[in-house]
Amino acid sequence: MEQFESFYITTPIYYVNDKPHIGHAYTSLICDVAARFMKLAGKNVKFTTGTDEHGQKIEKAAKTKGIEPKEFTDEISVTFRKLAELMNFDYDDFIRTTEERHEKAVIALWNRLEERGQIYLDSYSGWYSVRDEAFYQESELIYGRAPTGAEVQWIKEESYFFRLSSWQNKLLELYENQPNFIFPESRKNEVVSFVKSGLTDLSISRTSFNWGIKVPENDKHVIYVWIDALTNYLTSIGFPNIEDEEYKKFWTNSFNIHVIGKDILRFHAVYWPAILLAADLPLPKQIAVHGWWLNEGEKISKSLGNVIDPINLAEEFGVDQLRYFLLREASFGQDGNFSKKNMISRINSELANNIGNLVQRTISFLHKQCFGVVPVVDRNLLKDDESLQNCKAIIDQVMDHLSNQLFQSQQK
Repeated sequence: MEQFESFYITTPIYYVNDKPHIGHAYTSLICDVAARFMKLAGKNVKFTTGTDEHGQKIEKAAKTKGIEPKEFTDEISVTFRKLAELMNFDYDDFIRTTEERHEKAVIALWNRLEERGQIYLDSYSGWYSVRDEAFYQESELIYGRAPTGAEVQWIKEESYFFRLSSWQNKLLELYENQPNFIFPESRKNEVVSFVKSGLTDLSISRTSFNWGIKVPENDKHVIYVWIDALTNYLTSIGFPNIEDEEYKKFWTNSFNIHVIGKDILRFHAVYWPAILLAADLPLPKQIAVHGWWLNEGEKISKSLGNVIDPINLAEEFGVDQLRYFLLREASFGQDGNFSKKNMISRINSELANNIGNLVQRTISFLHKQCFGVVPVVDRNLLKDDESLQNCKAIIDQVMDHLSNQLFQSQQK
């Protein structure tokens, strides 16, 4: 990524059917650390996050509370901003899909696809999960449920379709020619296997609910929530104005990377690049996929009552302590296992004892030997020059590790 002056990193926009959990905090933290790292490396950086506020789940949740969908999304979106502020995430833009600028971007993308013959009207029948906002083939169901465990229902309705099947070979070429487009490799293999099994055209509109962006010239159809949500990556950089300096800097001429959880891999690594190819728009450089968080070895779910609230953790243990633990406990791409016992151990033995003692001893030495002032470095002195070289080697090593661990270089 050395040849790029600009670096654009995004979280997925978070679905506002419930308050933030530890997975949201982890994704944003990875992006925040990467953005800070690239700023230190002298890059122009843009870091975006936000909330996904349309769809059937939102409409149902708002109805259950007896309020309008917009009022419901306003309430929940605030909690995601609160998390970002509390965790000290230094983002540059917070996108809401209910914003006017986003609706303009979504409609513009739809029109680009339609103008290029990539959308057609037909009818759809199949298994649909409201929770996942996803369609599933019969062969994908496990004991009558989605692979995620979500309930599915058989639906039949008129729908617009995207010609996803036309882009199967182009996608396979992409994965082969850009081996680091999906990172880590295990996730790439998963996607390649899925695409090779055969792609069918994608239903991209619904008529069974109203809360969403309407299809141009046919307002009985609502644009599929994933077309809507994925477009946020373009919204933030000035699309549909592809001559906008922000768009050129951070989409056309940058190292742009989407950081996501493994549960939304297919949408980002299959549907999104196919849509961009069909719309004749540049692709992101990488989809970086992290694992899930477990709670004491168990999968986290509302039904088990073991959802981890990062806001409560930050208030109990401290923001920096939580940031350190999340990064330290889970290797990127692997599942992380949360326990308060492990968190307390990491904080005490590593953050306070090892790192804290190192800082304390260094500062104490500085006060004792140098009156609390960092001495001027003299490169003519052999010892000073050796110390500088050692420091530079350590910095280079840290930067290399960060670069390779978070987002493998496209030059490999």
